[in-house]
Amino acid sequence: MVKAPVRNDAAGPEKAAVASVELQVQGISCASCVLKIEESLSSLPGVLRAAVNLATGKVRVDYRRDDLDLNRIREAIGDAGYRVSDLPRGARAVDAERLARESEYRGLRSKVIWGGLLAALILLGSMPRWFPWVPTFLQNSFVLWALATPVQFVIGRTFYLRAWAAFRHRTADMNTLIAVGTSAAYFSSAVVALVPAALASTGAAHDVYFDTSAVIVVLILFGRMLEARARGRTSEAIKGLMGLRPSTARVLGDGSERDIPIDDVAVGDRVVVRPGERVPVDGIVLDGRSSVDESMITGESLPVDKGPGDEIIGATINKWGRLVFRAGRVGRDTALARIIKLVEDAQGSKAPIQRLADRVAGYFVPAVISIAILAFVVWFDLGPSPSVALALRSFVAVMIIACPCALGLATPTAVMVGTGRGAERGILVKSAESLEGARDIDTVVFDKTGTLTKGVPEVTDILPARGFGLDEVLALAAGAEAGSEHPLGQAVVRRAEAAGLVPAVPVEFKALEGLGVEAVINGKKVLVGSLRLVLEAGLDFGALALRAEELALEGKTGAFVAVDGLPAGLLALSDTLKETAAESVTELRRMGLEVIMLTGDDRRTAQAIARSAGIGRVVPEVLPDGKVDAVRLLQSEGKKVAMVGDGINDAPALVQADLGIAIGTGTDVAMESSDITLVSGDPAGVAAALELSRRTVRTIRQNLFWAFFYNLVGIPVAAGALYPFFRLLLNPMIASAAMALSSVSVVSNSLRLRRARI
Repeated sequence: MVKAPVRNDAAGPEKAAVASVELQVQGISCASCVLKIEESLSSLPGVLRAAVNLATGKVRVDYRRDDLDLNRIREAIGDAGYRVSDLPRGARAVDAERLARESEYRGLRSKVIWGGLLAALILLGSMPRWFPWVPTFLQNSFVLWALATPVQFVIGRTFYLRAWAAFRHRTADMNTLIAVGTSAAYFSSAVVALVPAALASTGAAHDVYFDTSAVIVVLILFGRMLEARARGRTSEAIKGLMGLRPSTARVLGDGSERDIPIDDVAVGDRVVVRPGERVPVDGIVLDGRSSVDESMITGESLPVDKGPGDEIIGATINKWGRLVFRAGRVGRDTALARIIKLVEDAQGSKAPIQRLADRVAGYFVPAVISIAILAFVVWFDLGPSPSVALALRSFVAVMIIACPCALGLATPTAVMVGTGRGAERGILVKSAESLEGARDIDTVVFDKTGTLTKGVPEVTDILPARGFGLDEVLALAAGAEAGSEHPLGQAVVRRAEAAGLVPAVPVEFKALEGLGVEAVINGKKVLVGSLRLVLEAGLDFGALALRAEELALEGKTGAFVAVDGLPAGLLALSDTLKETAAESVTELRRMGLEVIMLTGDDRRTAQAIARSAGIGRVVPEVLPDGKVDAVRLLQSEGKKVAMVGDGINDAPALVQADLGIAIGTGTDVAMESSDITLVSGDPAGVAAALELSRRTVRTIRQNLFWAFFYNLVGIPVAAGALYPFFRLLLNPMIASAAMALSSVSVVSNSLRLRRARI
């Protein structure tokens, strides 16, 4: 499906009235929790969108400030039975998730320890045949009741609070299942303890299930503790990015250096970076030379040389020299901050495949309660004596095992790990929808300049005529071109400087539009330009002219050099392919994708570049506004198109394509218009991004399969489907352990993406 163009036509006042807030919320544990909070918030007047991320525990709300305030949003979350985490004074917003996760983990660990001790005593006292050495008083039903009560209502208090909140909203969630299931075991045991004689006729007079209720509560909390710990690992990539940001910057002023908080750095400040330090913000180097390790941002392993005039990126590492630079982008505008924001937005978004899980979760809990009640009724009426025990056991097992936690975690955990892994490789995914949609791509369209090629012409061949030396031709041509602003002329000057030549300064210079340049150097008249220029001057380059034709077939532009009316040589220039371009195309074709190149070059030049890159299909002579039409034509053929570009003129095509991939070394407009950004500018990232998408979607489907399969198998077994044939009935304690482990297994499967080779 073709994406709609990005619109920005909202009126100023209306746009200003819309606000977004992201809150860290504790207690979100299943897909039903997500639905409950989203429905509670969506019912508020003024809320435009509410989205909950189960994996991070974050809630994002877009709302109209004129109709709603932040306090009412927090109250709505509280009414739903959940608590908004407040940051300690002085803490940075980026630490919110880490602090909330640590607080949640510590709280769960404390409950598990105390609950585990009490549950162990209850379990020992409930099984005297297994543990004959247990003191007699511990086997007393009233003692067991006393030990089980704090587990049920203090340590397990959260289940009741959230179940009650769900009831008030006329919904049910996993907390409802746990509260009702454990309460059935607890209160039936209390009745047995109080009036055993009254229940003697049922055959269950001496059966108490305090051990069942207590152990289930502890096991579920233990599972949540493991889940919280595992979920914390899914966001390690984003935590790593946050950790790259230095806390202070060394600013130069009034002849002295002073350290200030990084948030106080202003645009225009002169910042000093010593060897081994991280660059605090983005800027332009004013003084000094060094090499800078940019691998944490771009993924490139080799340090990049920096000197006056070069751009420097915040969070990179200065290797050996002292640098002074002028701060250009600070705070939220730095490259690192933008990357973190992009990754956070992607991890907080929902993939289309998650909608299936959300819809199922909406009907799941009521269906489970119905099945549990049906199982109780059937076994109570038709079961063997003692039927009450069998009916109660089936009821509790169904309620406990049918937890939608794994279903809710299947998608967001995989998206978090996948987008985090991509960020580590310099692949920034805008949303979960983009990540999922990338899997369906079958055609990749590359813009040529700056995407497959370096975007900067280079001198590739120097062919001197008889009587002239190679360095002499290059030096004369560079001297003539020194006053030219044409990209080809600048390429000649750069090649001479790289060769250690010092071009002479021309005393006369004349640019001949569309032909070349004319200059007088050391008393010699030098012409540098096209074949037409030297032919009009009456010069015959003979074999060099034929060689220029051969070079043109390779996509190279010939620049003829003449000195005092004599042919001096031929320079060949070309916008050369990036080192990994051909390898990237080969990898894409190995993945079964068709690769196409779009370019404004003439057909001969375009085909030469395409051959070098290994691309079979070329669309040449495309004007900037024709790129959208070219993409649209491919889509009309039924192709799912990914467009890869870097320039402003690529932005409309990036929006039109089913998947827009921007080269990060290009313009901000291209990056804003794209679904995926390759920070390093390496075309090899295209194949890596598509492979990441395939692996992530495959992981999501695995998670969903096992979540559904677990419930499809577990619920019938818990309801007693195997009892008539094998006398096999699922112990509720085993059901609770299985339920807890199912969530942990889904998260663990998602964590495998961290080791994916892309």
